[in-house]
Amino acid sequence: RQDFPGRVQVLLGIDAAADPLGLVEILRAECPERMRLDVLDLGYPTSVPRGGLYTAREGGVLATLLAYAAKSRHVVFLDDDNWAAPDHLSTLFAAVQGFDWAFCRRWFVDPQTLSPICVDVWESVGPGHGVFAAKAGGFVDPNCLMFDKLACHFAIPWLAVAMYPDFTGHDRMFFDQLRRRNSVGWSGKATVYYVTSPLDGMDAFRQARFAEMT
Repeated sequence: RQDFPGRVQVLLGIDAAADPLGLVEILRAECPERMRLDVLDLGYPTSVPRGGLYTAREGGVLATLLAYAAKSRHVVFLDDDNWAAPDHLSTLFAAVQGFDWAFCRRWFVDPQTLSPICVDVWESVGPGHGVFAAKAGGFVDPNCLMFDKLACHFAIPWLAVAMYPDFTGHDRMFFDQLRRRNSVGWSGKATVYYVTSPLDGMDAFRQARFAEMT
């Protein structure tokens, strides 16, 4: 449903078991002519929690491999529990012109109803802003950014490296490299829908913010 007028390559990495629901074939059938679907399934896991060698819990080394393999200078990520507004690619592509990377805001989504709750104005809000500004120089969820992979070449390996003992934090490692090394623009829009989870360490903070709004 993206309104981006150019060609789009969709790279899907599989770091878990086989596809019992046949989702890959469903995606192939739904893929528009102006998009290309490529699947990387090594047949074994690369993440430590699944028996691999790389510490990033969500996918191990796959995000790094796919970013380097993409037949495009500009790369975006989309986790399997998120989705994007139709103008996500087009507005980020406009925003990244003249910069090494660019970001958008995100909507928090209720995990039960899948209805948007509100725009995130606390966490994934850019370098030097938000609740992580003092501790980490800010933050941008990888799902909310587009980057020029040639300009940001040396940030990409950090996608495979966790920061915390529970195998999370690879997103913060990647962001830290981008903010330190590379120029940034932003789209001025919220075009990613991020499903919250009670298992997330930030959930209590988020629920308190949501309660303040009602």
